[in-house]
Amino acid sequence: QPVEATDDAFWDQFWADTATSVQDVFALVPAAEIRAVREESPSNLATLCYKAVEKLVQGAESGCHTEKERQIVLNCCRLLTRILPYIFEDPDWRGFFWSTVPGAGQGGGDEDDKNARPLAESLLLAVTDLLFCPDFTVQSHRRSTVDTAEDIHSIDSCEYIWEAGVGFAHSPQPNYIHDLNRTELLKLLLTCFSEAMYLPPSSDSSNTNPWVQFFCSTENRHALPLFTSLLNVVCAYDPVGYGIPYNHLLFSDYREPLVEEAAQVLIVTLDYDSSTSSSPTVDGTTTGTAMDDVDPPRPDNLFVNYLSRIHREEDFQFILKGVARLLSNPLVQTYLPNSAKKIQFHQELLVLFWKLCDFNKQFLFFVLKSSDVLDILVPILYFLNDARADQSRVGLMHIGVFILLLLSGERNFGVRLNKPYSVRVPMDIPVFTGTHADLLIIVFHKIITSGHQRLQPLFDCLLTIVVNVSPYLKSLSMVAANKLLHLLEAFSTTWFLFSAVQNHHLVFFLLEVFNNIIQYQFDGNSNLVYAVIRKRNVFYQLANLPTDSQSIQKGLQRKKKTPEPISRTNSQDGVSMEGSRPAAPAEPGTLKTSLVATPGIDRLTERSQVSEDGTMRSLEPEASQLSPEGNPPAALSDGEPWSGEASHSRRDQRRLSSASSSGQWTPTPDWVMSWKSKLPLQTIMRLLQVLVPQVEKICIDKGLTDESEILKFLQHGTLVGLLPVPHPILIRKYQANSGTAMWFRTYMWGVIYLRNVDPPIWYDTDVKLFEIQRV
Repeated sequence: QPVEATDDAFWDQFWADTATSVQDVFALVPAAEIRAVREESPSNLATLCYKAVEKLVQGAESGCHTEKERQIVLNCCRLLTRILPYIFEDPDWRGFFWSTVPGAGQGGGDEDDKNARPLAESLLLAVTDLLFCPDFTVQSHRRSTVDTAEDIHSIDSCEYIWEAGVGFAHSPQPNYIHDLNRTELLKLLLTCFSEAMYLPPSSDSSNTNPWVQFFCSTENRHALPLFTSLLNVVCAYDPVGYGIPYNHLLFSDYREPLVEEAAQVLIVTLDYDSSTSSSPTVDGTTTGTAMDDVDPPRPDNLFVNYLSRIHREEDFQFILKGVARLLSNPLVQTYLPNSAKKIQFHQELLVLFWKLCDFNKQFLFFVLKSSDVLDILVPILYFLNDARADQSRVGLMHIGVFILLLLSGERNFGVRLNKPYSVRVPMDIPVFTGTHADLLIIVFHKIITSGHQRLQPLFDCLLTIVVNVSPYLKSLSMVAANKLLHLLEAFSTTWFLFSAVQNHHLVFFLLEVFNNIIQYQFDGNSNLVYAVIRKRNVFYQLANLPTDSQSIQKGLQRKKKTPEPISRTNSQDGVSMEGSRPAAPAEPGTLKTSLVATPGIDRLTERSQVSEDGTMRSLEPEASQLSPEGNPPAALSDGEPWSGEASHSRRDQRRLSSASSSGQWTPTPDWVMSWKSKLPLQTIMRLLQVLVPQVEKICIDKGLTDESEILKFLQHGTLVGLLPVPHPILIRKYQANSGTAMWFRTYMWGVIYLRNVDPPIWYDTDVKLFEIQRV
């Protein structure tokens, strides 16, 4: 039966109970009942929501001075967290929170302006006020009786920032009750923002999340202190605590759930498509503050705005140190098993790091200015290597690779990779002595040769990163050099080249790597030169690749006999690092969320040329990139190939290769000729022409079988004047685009969905942004 809104005795029973936790609320209010009320007595559900919001507004107005008021606020908070997903999943209800409540005025007659706010806005404003409520979520600055308690409307919340760090020097006394209360309120905020999960992915980036848009607007007077509090709480967190082993087993850590929640709220508020940025707001005006007069209009999302304006070195240092500390946490090896706390929110941290680099170029340059960037690189390589066999962690693989692609667009990254790698993080990769560049190449080789099938779309990206850094690599180890040649060997087999329309790109990338190193870093790279000489037949075979139909058919048949040749080039490979575990596939039944396809490498990057003085200028996009966008990315499963070449070259490929009746692509002689003629083999052929006879002569003269002599010869050799004129260095820099913005949105919400299991906020509701799959 419909219950009158004025029947307080009835409604109060929902929040008057003292001893509840959010888990109790989830147990007491089953999904089936919420849906039943929604269908059968919608007016009651509406009244319940409106009443619960009203209680939060009253709590925010009064400042929650009594225990009873605090209890009511927390219970309403839990109840709304429980109910909101069921309102979002029903399209008919979606506008409910954005409507004003009829008859909500004090007199029930004409509403005055104050009551004309949509319910969603009242809810968000109440929650932000409550997040800076003395003695409830922040330390009170006054030590006195209730009468003179601070008036919540007169306090300057910038003095109540939760943690020292960016823009705030004072670290408040930790208070676990405050941490618990903040966590519950942030959980409600996250649930409000999660309306995005109930809309299918679209390539149209203009559909901003109205909850986030309002929350991050000037309407929220706490936007700055809240942004700062969230960022500082995350970056200041030290999970290892006071260094006492097993500390985390003795004391419950109230900070960690708060840090996780803060990280999730932060990345959701920063979900902003930078490729369309600095566009005017909906009503055509541009928003900004007085100090922005001269600058182009800033994004009207204040969180993005603040993030992009952080500029003090010490702030950058604090953020970078914090993120690096947390990302390295799972790698911390201790002598006592399980003695250090392991955090679980590294995916949220990677998204946050990505946003920082994408929205704040000064931060990106700061990261690359010192070898601190390696403290980010090593954990990312660790995660990539560890997740390579696990289908449920495809998203983690993508974001790790995206971050490295973004970093590799800057010269400094390549230079930093020359630092010797001495930290011994246990990873199941061959033991080697060398630099961070060697580590990167060896891990990438592992991913390509022993990852699962779904990672194939990332190969382009992995090799682009290697191409971008190759001109700066001073000396590769023998292990890494062999790995690169081994990849070339695998990718240049005829069946691989002929079996898919874009497979030959991988060979082009690898040849570009060899050319860059030979032309720009010949002196230190005798290991690579030696490996090229030893595997010279691979290059000869490429140069003589058959193009007649019969050979093409024969090449394709080979696959049926032998799988892709992943030969072990040297015995060292068998020995993995001490203490490492092999990368394991997902446990059967593991839940994962689907992802949209990512744009092809040509749309993901733009090409820049490095001039003599080291500055870059971007090149005109090739004709292929000017063609209109292909079709918008449908919600493909994460294994779909990238869009590959842009459409113009795709048309050429189609024309050159006959599509058979079944619509399947088949290679033709014309098609093979079209790219074979462009293989950049001149530099390597010249090198082999000069060096092979010399090396053979040494071997014959000295009866040598020992490679150290040959390496010594190569180290002192020079090819000055013998090689073709060096080509300009080409870097493919990541560029923001709506395809990746959509990918990040689905990935981020998928992570948040799967990580919030206690209580399971969204479980079993009808989400549309992604599919829930079982491995």
